[in-house]
Amino acid sequence: MAGVVPPVDPDAIADSPFKRALFAFAVSKPGTWYSSQLGARIDPWLLRATRGRWDHAFGQIPIVLLSVRGARSGVERTVPLLYFSDGQDVILIASSYGRAKFPAWYYNLKANPDVRLEVRRRSAPYRAQEVEGAERDRLFERAKQVYPGYSEYERRTAGVRRIPVMRLSPA
Repeated sequence: MAGVVPPVDPDAIADSPFKRALFAFAVSKPGTWYSSQLGARIDPWLLRATRGRWDHAFGQIPIVLLSVRGARSGVERTVPLLYFSDGQDVILIASSYGRAKFPAWYYNLKANPDVRLEVRRRSAPYRAQEVEGAERDRLFERAKQVYPGYSEYERRTAGVRRIPVMRLSPA
């Protein structure tokens, strides 16, 4: 089955004063708390209830629901993540809001690369792999076009960890 995730072209991302204000809030301490503690918890429900039209960021960013088995527990978990496309592939950035630790979903994805992605109540299987080298750098620069906050997250993690880039291909 072909992928069901709508393509997101970083070159076609529209800018607006509202979106710039939203992104400025998102990289602040309160914004990071809001996104990580509230947004991550309500987005799966909100996205499903509104058929993908609304999320905690008022529908201003492309969000996909990633369902992946826990590396240790084996329990399937669903996490909402910002994404963009590279051809048919979905690109995810394991920024963890610029925190020193990798996000839990990154470890789970490395241990269990066969996952499901869901958008607008449609889901399909994907296979993940980490992107390295020049390709990783190219995709990370593209990610900054979708969400400029990645520049701040990169600054926060400098000398601590390199933010991983994950490529998910339709299975």
